[in-house]
Formats: sequence, C-alpha cells, structure tokens
Amino acid sequence: MSSEWQSRALSLLRLMTGLVLLQYGLQKMFGLIPGGPIQQQSFGTLIWFAGAVELLGGALLTVGLFTRCAAFVVSGQMAFAYFIGHAGRAFFPLLNGGGLAIILCFGCLYLAAAGGGSISLDARRNA
Repeated sequence: MSSEWQSRALSLLRLMTGLVLLQYGLQKMFGLIPGGPIQQQSFGTLIWFAGAVELLGGALLTVGLFTRCAAFVVSGQMAFAYFIGHAGRAFFPLLNGGGLAIILCFGCLYLAAAGGGSISLDARRNA
C-alpha cells in the first residue's frame, strides 16, 4: 500500500473515531441523542466532564485539528473510563461492557503517535 493511501486511511480512522466520540459527548452534555445508555448529566459530575472531553476531543479529531494532543487526552480519558466504569463489573470486556472504551483508548493512542493523516486541518496548517 502506498504511503498516500496509508495517510488517507489514517485520516478515515481519525474521522470515524471523532464522530463516534462526538455522539457520546453530545448525549452526555446535551441529551441530544435520546435513548442511549447514558442520558444528559448534571454540570460538574464526573460523567459530565467525560462528556466534555468526548465532545471537544471528538470535534477536534473529526476535523483533524490538534490531533495528537486531542487524541492523547481522549486516550487517557478512555483508559480512566474503562478502569472506573467497567473493570469492576467483570474481568472480561465482553462481560463488563468496556470493549468500546478499550478500542477507543488504543485507537486514540495510535492517533496521538501517528497524527491526523493527509486529510486534516493539521496537514493544511503544516503545508
């Protein structure tokens, strides 16, 4: 695979990761997606702050702006979310519902190392 296509695939991974995070952030912060597992949270709660990180991080990842920084912060938040919200329920992620948190944690860790790809605002800023 050429490096051009690899960079485009990286951009697609970043975009989709950002969109997934955005939906969770919108739900926790504003209740915009009703019927999900977590509804709108009260200001200042731990889940509200998680939603703020997901909303801002998801928005930045979606457009590819400050990708490395945003992805690093979201990766840490997802690790925290897994250990605080899921790991205590059961050992296996299949049983504790933490599979998505693990995937987002390591996907964002990869984005923090690899950057946003060629189709991003970061790439435009550095061009």
